[in-house]
Amino acid sequence: MEALFLTITLISVSMWVGLLLLPWRPWRNREVLEAEGSGKRERLGDVTVLIPARNEAEVIGRTMSSVAAQGADLKILLIDDCSTDGTADHARQAAGEPLRILPGKPLPGGWGGKLWALEQGRRLVDTPMTLLLDADIELAPGILGALRAAMRKEGLPFVSLMAMPPMGSFREKLLMPAFVYFFKLLYPFALANKPSSKIAAAAGGCILLETRLLEEMGGFETMKDAVIDDCELARRVKSSGNRIWVGLSRSVRSVRPYGSLREIGNMVARTAYTQLRYSPALLVLCTLAMGVAFWVPIVAMFSMNAAVMWLAAGAMLAMVLSYLPTLGFTGRSRIWALCLPMIATFYLFITWTSAIRYWKGERTRWKGRIYDGSMELRNATLRETANLDPNE
Repeated sequence: MEALFLTITLISVSMWVGLLLLPWRPWRNREVLEAEGSGKRERLGDVTVLIPARNEAEVIGRTMSSVAAQGADLKILLIDDCSTDGTADHARQAAGEPLRILPGKPLPGGWGGKLWALEQGRRLVDTPMTLLLDADIELAPGILGALRAAMRKEGLPFVSLMAMPPMGSFREKLLMPAFVYFFKLLYPFALANKPSSKIAAAAGGCILLETRLLEEMGGFETMKDAVIDDCELARRVKSSGNRIWVGLSRSVRSVRPYGSLREIGNMVARTAYTQLRYSPALLVLCTLAMGVAFWVPIVAMFSMNAAVMWLAAGAMLAMVLSYLPTLGFTGRSRIWALCLPMIATFYLFITWTSAIRYWKGERTRWKGRIYDGSMELRNATLRETANLDPNE
């Protein structure tokens, strides 16, 4: 038994040291783009901003104000996806003249709500570039100009920035930096940005792309049932021979507050089992891997075997080192790194929650809609004629 535990601990430390030594360094923050600090108001008449919004009255004002301040001549199109809380009125008050509001049509069968809203807006775009922006994203002044400049300088037709998560409450400070950390482990930015790599990734909250890419792929209809729509869009763009780039930014921030662990859990559960391709085998493998990586070192620290203890200490040190860059980027104290095993357990629990929902017939849920395996609304009470709770 002692030999077995020694072997498992050795596997754990090998996993963490191996992560630190990977050539593409997924734990580092090398792919970063920030707003230009000149404060110059650029002319952005070649860009249309598409914002799908469904019951976003709480946050849409900050989003629209930040978008309208990006530059002159910018075209802004908000697709009001059957909101019942006055989202359109709040948006209009915040953005003023640049804003055009498109009342969304009822959701057709087989479509995800966000993609259906984007498709309706896409059909009206007549500018060379399109910014896909979530309704809860606040842009720092100048970041859109910086994105456009990066596209031109590097010859990139597709760029996206992962938003800084909200960190106002204790639970957000504890859990949300890890969301960035785990996303980068799943989709290493260095590989996603490498043309020869098959890995593709994007952060759906903020994507600037050449409009022609959407036209060439046949619009969003070709991926209308995608759950992880941002990465699916990036995959399609990259597989057609185009370069993509994804990075981090403090100049793009999510302003959606998560008032409870349940709300954070629902946000993660929406795509967690999809990441594992709805595979029970991958779910079990993921569970074992996370157990060995995050909990074996803690248990092994209390071993009476000196070799096991030293290996456990090495695994813990490597684990902490891998998390420090994310904590630094998000402005959190290094002490939070000691909570990573507990945080990982929470994310694993939510992944199992996502899987159980899927086995019960629920593929995903968001903004008051629950979809079955065919992306049909699961029951009639959630159809467009209902008064929907946006946090359901």
